[in-house]
Amino acid sequence: MTLPGWAREPLIHFLALGAIIYVALTWGGTPVDPASRIITVGPERQAQLAFGFERMMGRAPTDAELDAAIDRYVRDEVLYREALRLGLDQGDAVVRQRMVSKMDMSASLAAELADPSEALLRSYFEENAAQYAGEPRLTFEQALFATERDARRALAAGSVEGSATSLPKTVTAMSASEVQARFGEQFGRNLAELETDDAWQGPIPSGFGWHLVRFTQRTAQDPKFEAVREQVVNDWRSAETAARKERAFEVLQGAYRIEIDR
Repeated sequence: MTLPGWAREPLIHFLALGAIIYVALTWGGTPVDPASRIITVGPERQAQLAFGFERMMGRAPTDAELDAAIDRYVRDEVLYREALRLGLDQGDAVVRQRMVSKMDMSASLAAELADPSEALLRSYFEENAAQYAGEPRLTFEQALFATERDARRALAAGSVEGSATSLPKTVTAMSASEVQARFGEQFGRNLAELETDDAWQGPIPSGFGWHLVRFTQRTAQDPKFEAVREQVVNDWRSAETAARKERAFEVLQGAYRIEIDR
């Protein structure tokens, strides 16, 4: 088999070996005993190293590559145990955070690998339908004035005509993003804060001037599960991961007595 040019680069091999050792040290085997002077690289550990290489490089390692991975693992293990023996892991914020992250990761691993049923996903979708709702459609009339004072006078007089403008006076079922594109972001934000009402409201500002608005309808588009299924899966997994982390922490915290001097 002919390897691509990049796969023969020494730097790629170095990075791959580093990643393999990282996987082996962080996820495999039993906790390290810093007092032990025996480093065993048995069939299980070698299989882990070979698997890590295969995932990184897309192929099984040669005998020479596996020997190099084993040598690198032994070197890292020696230095790691000596660091533990010297207490270099104590009081190190980076090491502390790394261990906290590993505990969180362990608690959430099952959620990452879980394959939720269709019924579970649909139930999650229905419970959180609002976050998947499409962009609202807005229906309103607007009248433009040069100043806020002119707009307020017109509103008080009940004679809402406004100035001639290229902007549409009546908008029907226009998406919120299109409203912002036509009238400006400032107008769109202020309009979103209004309640629908048959009466004239405002004035609200825009880059064109000041507007009185008769905001008659805001229609949300009902989301379809099939259209957002992938997003639902990701959101469910994130929520389940967070929930599992919290449950695991509550169980662990229950074994401690917390004393805080205030």
